[in-house]
This record gives sequence, C-alpha cells and structure tokens, in this order.
Amino acid sequence: MQTTRPRRADARRNYELLLAAATAVIAEEGPDASLNEIARRAGVGPGTLYRHFPTRDALLAAVFQGRLAALCARAEELAEERPPGEALVAWLRLLVAHAMTDRGLGARMMLNPAAPGVDCWAMLGGAAGRLLRPAQEAGVVRADLEFADLVELVAGIAQVASGPERAERLLTLTLDGLRARDGGDQRGAGSSLRVP
Repeated sequence: MQTTRPRRADARRNYELLLAAATAVIAEEGPDASLNEIARRAGVGPGTLYRHFPTRDALLAAVFQGRLAALCARAEELAEERPPGEALVAWLRLLVAHAMTDRGLGARMMLNPAAPGVDCWAMLGGAAGRLLRPAQEAGVVRADLEFADLVELVAGIAQVASGPERAERLLTLTLDGLRARDGGDQRGAGSSLRVP
C-alpha cells in the first residue's frame, strides 16, 4: 500500500503563494493569464509552479475550486443567519459578483469536462439547494424554480452587465420574476422576496 507523504512546510507555503498569485492574476487577465507572471508574483520559479500544477487546467481548477468553495460556504452561513428569502437574495448577489470577477474562468471550467477535480454543478447545486428549498417552502419564490435556472440567469446577468450597478438592476428585475405568485395579484404574494 502506497502512502502519500505530507508536503514539507516550504512546499505548502509555495503552493499557497502560487494559488493566491494565480487567483489575483486570473482575476485581472482571465484564464489565459501568463503562467510566468503567476510564478513571478508568487516569488517562485516556473519550475516550482509546474511541480505543483503540471498543466494550466490543473492550476485553473485549483483556483476555481477555491473560489467556488468559499462561495458555497457563504451559502451555508447565510442560511443560518437570515430568513430564507433574504439569504437567497444575498447569495445571488454574491454569485453575480463571483461570475463578474472570474473573467471567464467559471464558463471555461463548466464547459471543460476534463477539468481535474472540479464538479462545478454539484458544488453550486448543493449551495443553491440549501437556500432555494427553504425559500420555496416559505412561499417566497416560485415552486417551479430550479437550481439551474438560478445559475443560468446569474450567468446571463454577469455576461451582459456593463458594471456592478447594471448587474444590480438586472438582478432586481430578475428577482421580481422569481417571486411566488398567488392566483390573482401578480405583485402581492412574493413581496417577502425583498431586494434592499
């Protein structure tokens, strides 16, 4: 039986430096960012980068998985801190910001079935479900709303919005369409899905 030895302290430090530098550079330049620039900002040589991340896809997957894990963890926190409708709205805002700042990284990872170790849909589905089901059960959002609807709506907003203000307006209009409706009043039943 083969066991994996724990990384040395300097190797762990280099890995974290590379991941932080890659996150910053990719946020600035997109997924095709210079690997040499990432190594330079991390203060290591290109060889060190390739020892930790043998391919660009491996590096992109690590960056994306870290960003996605933080976003999903925030969904859990919001579910504990706020009422269902407010928690869902707050997380959707975070999801829009996430999509707008990843510079195409999310789309690349979600469209790349060979991306190492990242099951984007499962991660997002778990987080969205943690917030969507309670909001539906509370009668705040439409019962026929699905997790994929949320992700695709947010992706569309992030793709076309010219900036944060425009994204907020588009999200506000979208949220109006997600509200639960009673049979007659088209504006009444979903009033608890507020966009502060």
